[in-house]
Order: sequence, then C-alpha cells, then structure tokens
Amino acid sequence: MNISSVISAMTKYYAGDPKRIGHFLKVYAFSKTIGECESLTETEQKILETAAVVHDIGIKRSEELYGTSSGKYQEMLGPDEAKKLLSSLSFEDNIIERVCYLVGHHHTYNMIDGADYQILVEADFLVNAYEDSLSKESIINARDKLFKTKTGIKMLNDIFALERASQ
Repeated sequence: MNISSVISAMTKYYAGDPKRIGHFLKVYAFSKTIGECESLTETEQKILETAAVVHDIGIKRSEELYGTSSGKYQEMLGPDEAKKLLSSLSFEDNIIERVCYLVGHHHTYNMIDGADYQILVEADFLVNAYEDSLSKESIINARDKLFKTKTGIKMLNDIFALERASQ
C-alpha cells in the first residue's frame, strides 16, 4: 500500500477539520525529509511516513470521549484507530504493529527505541513549536534535550533561526 492511500483515508477521517489535516501533512513532510536525509531503510521509511500521517488519529476519539486532545488520551486511543484504518488498507501486520506502537508512544520521550520513533518525535515537535508559538527558550531546550538527528537539529535551527553553539 502506498502513502497516498493513508493520506486520503486520514483526510476523510478528519473531514471538515483542516487544522488537523494540515498538521498531519506537515508532520508527514518533515518526517519524510528527515528520514530520507538520515538514510533509513525502505521499511523504516515506510513505517515512519505511515506513522507520521496517522500519529494523531487518537485525537478524534479522545475529544469525543473525554473532551480533550491530551497526549495521554491520544496515546491510549490512537493505536486501535490506527490499526482499523491500516488494516482496511491491507497493510502488512508487521508495519501495522510498529506504526501502532509509535502512535501509542509519540508523546513519550523517555522510551525512544529507534530512528523511526526519534524522527517522528522531532517532526511533530517542529510542527508543534510553530503551531503552539513556543518561545525561543523552549525550542532551544527541546533541541538540546530531545533532538538527536543531524537533519532534525539543522531544520530546527534553520526554521527558528537559532544559534548553533548548543549542537
């Protein structure tokens, strides 16, 4: 299955919510770019790109059930929603399993266990830093504590015109 089918399915899933659709498309674009620059394997890249598109799929159920888009509820509710969507698109079980793991942990920063996970966290932060108007100090702090890839660090520094001394 190709990534276009996932993007189409997620656009339908979030029909009428251009903010959420725009968010996952931006996270996808950053994930794809960082993954390619960091030379992921073909399978890792497929997992990363798929996870980037569906990473916030738990928000809709979280808002319906709890009235919030809290990261905790996203991680709790997202994997089941992602599994349903990816199964309907005939994704391989091993891809679905890893994507669901990433969806269920993308707000947990102390358990990063692979390049796909690291890049998803970095890409999501790149988008959230702008969308949430984070302070320069908060962005630098996140860069120094959270970012590990050379590409992600460079993109963060370039996008937010940060000094490079902390690299």
